[in-house]
Amino acid sequence: SVVVLCLGEEAYCETPGNITDLTLPRAQINLAQALQKTGKPIVLVLAEGRPRLIREIEEKTNAILAAFLPGMEGGAALADILSGDANPSGKLPITYPKYANDLTLYDHKFSEHTGEFQAYDPQFPFGYGLSYTTFAYSDLKLQKSTIKKGDAQLVEVTVKNTGKRPGQEVVQLYLTDLVASVTPAMKRLKGFQKIALAPGESKKVAFTLRPEDFSFIGREHKPVIEPGEFKVAIADLAQTFVLE
Repeated sequence: SVVVLCLGEEAYCETPGNITDLTLPRAQINLAQALQKTGKPIVLVLAEGRPRLIREIEEKTNAILAAFLPGMEGGAALADILSGDANPSGKLPITYPKYANDLTLYDHKFSEHTGEFQAYDPQFPFGYGLSYTTFAYSDLKLQKSTIKKGDAQLVEVTVKNTGKRPGQEVVQLYLTDLVASVTPAMKRLKGFQKIALAPGESKKVAFTLRPEDFSFIGREHKPVIEPGEFKVAIADLAQTFVLE
């Protein structure tokens, strides 16, 4: 048997929903820990309008379904996913924090990622999400190793469904400006596409990085594009190119 445990908070709006601590109520944490001691698999459903902290119970939870505030038809949607009739394919639109005082975002700067006590260590990173199938990425290619100011850059990657079920995957492209006159972000989401794949099927996914994608807000508080080296990352693959 499996325990489906729904924790979180009631629906709310604006000021009536204000709280001072993202930690789940202690009674909910105690309930989860008591159920974990039974040894039965735990599927945790989080009904919440913000990322309530689950650090104390996440490790011994077998699966987590982020329902957020699902609305009137949320129950039917949850039933479809929990029963396996629907294959989840969503990705987190937020960085899910592990600690109350650590709200570092995915696009934080290099200078915010130094030392033991300034490491980027979320519960789940921005863009994270699992499926009932698995996907493999390969053959990340850039059209050019060097481009000129005003040029676009074509990026291609191959995605394969390596599992036994049809599924959908959100392919995410991140760009990093490795050196800039203003400390750049660790990475920035510059493109995403959702594709459907049958078991064993592969698809090539293409993105076009346009000149404005290489810009950042400079010291004069205006968008600027500077020459230098950029890194393109998709899943665990990465390639670099030079903007002259």
